Amino acid sequence: MKIIVAPDYFKECLDAGEVASAIAEGILSVSPGAEVCLVPLSDGGEGMAGILTESLGGELVPAKVTGPMGETVEARFGRVGNTAILDVASACGLNLVPKERRNPLIATSRGVGELIAAAINSGCEELLIGLGGSATCDGGDGMMSLSGLRNIASGVKIKALCDVDNPFLGIRGAARVFGPQKGADPQMVEMLEKRLELQAERILSQTGIDVSMMPGAGAAGGLGGTLHAYLGAALVSGIETVLDILGFDKEIVDADLIITGEGASDLQTLSGKVPIGVLRRSKGIPVCILSGRVKDRESLLAAGFAAAVQVTPDGIPTSEAIKPVIAKANLRLAAVRLIVPIMG
Repeated sequence: MKIIVAPDYFKECLDAGEVASAIAEGILSVSPGAEVCLVPLSDGGEGMAGILTESLGGELVPAKVTGPMGETVEARFGRVGNTAILDVASACGLNLVPKERRNPLIATSRGVGELIAAAINSGCEELLIGLGGSATCDGGDGMMSLSGLRNIASGVKIKALCDVDNPFLGIRGAARVFGPQKGADPQMVEMLEKRLELQAERILSQTGIDVSMMPGAGAAGGLGGTLHAYLGAALVSGIETVLDILGFDKEIVDADLIITGEGASDLQTLSGKVPIGVLRRSKGIPVCILSGRVKDRESLLAAGFAAAVQVTPDGIPTSEAIKPVIAKANLRLAAVRLIVPIMG
């Protein structure tokens, strides 16, 4: 039996490679004869630069930039020839901010601008920028505060890899959907929405581009819309682009089963996350989800997933579940629960 293990990372816990390895260990513990192929994935969030750079045989380049709370952090970008691969999470990621300090009203994306400038100044003429996992909801204002960024990026081909298709504003916009995940209470969410409304008006007046309802413009707290409007970035599906680069269609030839997953699966999964991207490219091969938490299971199954298994047992608090040793153990056990009935 050939099984493809192709998960995303588990936020604040394990990278995609560690998730894939733990799942494989579980499978092989009960089915040692299985052919298990590991294909760690990203939809543009944390770890994308590392995954793609390694796959393409490039090098990772460190760059000191302004972190989300104003401190200096060491980010990195991948370099493959004259192409740079960046994920904004390394510059303004939620993982860089302790829970008690998270505040999207003050978190800045300035480091993203600095990372872009560092990549271009190193000689790169094409950028792949992964949008996901940010601590910010500043609509890209911080990024654009870097003096001369538009001139620096002039003539550079940019693709912004979106992990969601949410617009800049509205009920599905950056503030209302993602603000609470970044530490915003209801009052703060409304303040963020008002701020983004003013930004959208300013972007329209300065560029002639209306990002308010543009799919993907709300990615990374509005960075998607600003990258498109000011730097000419093409907004593309992160997972589709990553699958293309990794040659996923060839990897799954003759596969009997595909296992994917993420830290938490719910309705948002169906808006451009790794699992739905994998399902859409599965060519009829059954696709199962193993995720830390699973909500909206019926909707996930209705979308076409063969199974949706929650890795974390009910009753275990998230603070305990995200400890790497515990998460790996639970992944191995969940993989066993999934595979034993299939193998008979």
